Amino acid sequence: MQISANGIHLEVEDHGPRDGTPLVLIRGQGSQLVHWPDALIEGFAAEGFRVIAFDNRDTGLSQRCPSDTAPGQADAILELIRKGGDLPKPYGIEDLAADVIGLLDAMGIARAHIFGISMGGAILQQICLDHPDRLFSATIVMTACRPLVDRRSGDSSALAALAESLLVNPRTREEYLQGQVEEHANWGSPGFPMPEEEIRAMAARAYERGVDDQGMNRQVLAIAHAPDRREDLKKVALPCMVIHGTDDTLIPLELGQEIAAHIPGSVFHAIEGMGHIITPALSPLIVDLVTGFTKRDA
Repeated sequence: MQISANGIHLEVEDHGPRDGTPLVLIRGQGSQLVHWPDALIEGFAAEGFRVIAFDNRDTGLSQRCPSDTAPGQADAILELIRKGGDLPKPYGIEDLAADVIGLLDAMGIARAHIFGISMGGAILQQICLDHPDRLFSATIVMTACRPLVDRRSGDSSALAALAESLLVNPRTREEYLQGQVEEHANWGSPGFPMPEEEIRAMAARAYERGVDDQGMNRQVLAIAHAPDRREDLKKVALPCMVIHGTDDTLIPLELGQEIAAHIPGSVFHAIEGMGHIITPALSPLIVDLVTGFTKRDA
């Protein structure tokens, strides 16, 4: 279903008992709600949660948010980075956080447990800082609390290398499907692999819903402008759990540990064999961890 949130339209799916405690799932950069394994959503629903999944702005069936000042083409963004100029900002992590709060408002939800992965984990940290009254708890997964590259250093090569690994060009259906297979090979969870046939089926669903290279690239720009949250996280007074994989080849384990070290009283779980993708095989373990954490004081 489409809802109006923070002045834009978001595509939302609502699973599980309507009278269950809300659990909102926030995806990472470039991905869609169909990238959540059915085993994860169904597992949470079976535990009594009202599970709310949605497409971030600029992905899937949610609204595109083009900018007059920020390019969406990969080559244009890389050229700006290599020239060392000011990197445009179509929107920021704080805007994506406001989208989630707008979603809660539109659905009449006062507070929720929120689970965010990768860019979604950065969005969730911002919600903890800006809107703590809207959270029962936060589960922050496979992400960081500071920029992966320091844009102030004057060295554009590191930022260009990171951007090149994330930016995308227009792709055919088969190119997109093959790219998803390659992402699992490069960044996936080797201890919890996903068969190629299932990867391709999930990718096909995403492609049919709407894969927008320029929208995905605008999300990369938002990530590039993410602030250093380390000092602010010390003020968080919410139940927080941080989960990170020992085999994450995109965001190293120590960056997840750093988040937990800065949030007072947080719980940290390192999962052996987990990389930067939650697969169906990994889902039951994630469901157990989140359920145990969120219901420990119930």
